[in-house]
Parts: sequence; structure tokens; C-alpha cells
Amino acid sequence: MKKAIKLVSALLAVLLLAGCAAKNETIPTTAATEPAVETTAETTQAPTETPEPTEQATEPAASVRVLPDGEYIVDFDTDSGMFRANEACNGKGKLTVENGVQTLHVSLQSKKIVNLFPGTAAEAQEPGAVWLEPTVDTVTYSDGLSEEVFGFDIPVASVGGEFDLAIIGTKGVWYDHKVSVLNPIPQAGSYLCAVELSGGSGRASVSSPAVLVSDGETLMATIQWSSPNYTYMIVDDVQYDPIQEEGNSTFRIPVTLDRDIPVSACTVAMSTPHLVEYTLRFDSTTLAQGE
Repeated sequence: MKKAIKLVSALLAVLLLAGCAAKNETIPTTAATEPAVETTAETTQAPTETPEPTEQATEPAASVRVLPDGEYIVDFDTDSGMFRANEACNGKGKLTVENGVQTLHVSLQSKKIVNLFPGTAAEAQEPGAVWLEPTVDTVTYSDGLSEEVFGFDIPVASVGGEFDLAIIGTKGVWYDHKVSVLNPIPQAGSYLCAVELSGGSGRASVSSPAVLVSDGETLMATIQWSSPNYTYMIVDDVQYDPIQEEGNSTFRIPVTLDRDIPVSACTVAMSTPHLVEYTLRFDSTTLAQGE
């Protein structure tokens, strides 16, 4: 009997030891899988940065340039020698501004272009598109010969900028073109116009607005410097001398509106005379009638 009890006890001890061994083996296995789960979770939850759109990515729209009310001689610039102002007009047209609405009248080379459209050729063929109708203009050439050609009144939203202008000829086909209205010259008279100076050391300045005088074809500006030390100016390789007898240096020079005008001015403010490079720019939208 005692032997049987001892045998049972021994068997129980073996079973207990086996159970403990099995339990100890499962703990490391469970612990080894947890880091893998945590790593996966961290990878899944990691935020992905998406760049947000900024206002800097969008280019600002070009500013609309409208001249003060009045009449101007302007350059009519096109992208084709077949579509341009008549040679008797020297590439120019007449811009009329009334209540802020700008209209260009230009005489063309012949009567072969029968309609214009302020937009693209595709837009001109859309239902409801309104075509520009021609006027009959008489032009006179340098040899005295006169001829009738077609002219058009073209709406101009902005001076200086390029815009679409479609044409259709006698063959009935629409073509795309880019045109621009440049270099406005007001009617004969005296005007005031804002002028900006750049270049040099940055210490010099000129009076603004400046006085402009138009003869209907060219513009002359009176430039008054902030110093009496300028002895002459050079514009387009032509030297201009001061027009004042005393006070700050003052010159009268030819100018073009809405373009950078490179000029040189000789100053004696230093130990020896120096020719300094500058740039002038006149803003046509600031034109005002002078005295």
C-alpha cells in the first residue's frame, strides 16, 4: 500500500513539473510578439505631412491700365505683318478714352479683313458672338496717293498689355492674333505725370510729378534733380544741358510713357566729374492736364 501511494505521488510530481515547464515556454512566446504589434501600430499611426496650398503658388493677375479721359496717338503692335496698321499711319492708331472706356480706331492696309472679334477665333464662332464691323477710311500716302481701306473701332481693356484679337478675311476663315496698344501720346498741350527714378547710389531724386509737353507726336519732360551738381544728361546718345540759371539742376529731355528710359547724368558732387547711370519711368495712368 505504501508503495502504491509513493508511486502515485511520484506521478503527480512529474505531471506538475511538466505543467510548469509548458507554462514557462508560452510566456516568452507571447512577449516576443508584442513588440512586433507595437511597431506595426506606430508605423500605421505615423502622420503623413501633406503640403498645404499657399497663396504664393498663384500668380497675381496683371493690373488693368486705363488712361485718363482724352485722345491719344498710340502704337498698334501686332504679331503679323499681314495684320497691322496702314503704312500711311506709321503703325499708329487713335485711342479715345471716355468715362474710363478705351476705344482704339485703326485703319488697316486694305479691305481684305472684313471683321474683327475681341477674343479668340474659337470664341468668335460661338453662338451670340458679336463681331466688329468695319468703317471705310481714306488714307493718304507720302506720294500723295489716296486709298479707301477698312478701319475698326476696337475696345481696349488695358493699355500696354497683350490681348486676343481674331480676324476673318474675304475667304471666311478666322485667325488668332495677339495685339497690344503702346506708347500713348496725349493731344498737344501741357501735362503732369508721375515719374520714378532708379539707379545710382539711391541718394538722388527727381521732382514728381514732372511737367510734360506734347506736340501730338512727341513728349518732352522737364526733369528737376534734388541737387544743383548735375552738369549735363545723355539720352539716346544725345547730350542735354541744364535749362535753369540757378537752383537744382533742371533738364528738358524726350521721353516715352510706360517704358524704362535709360539716362546718364554727370555730377560734380565728388572730387572729379562722374557720369552716373539712371532709369526713368513715367506712368501714363497718372497723366493730368497741366497749366
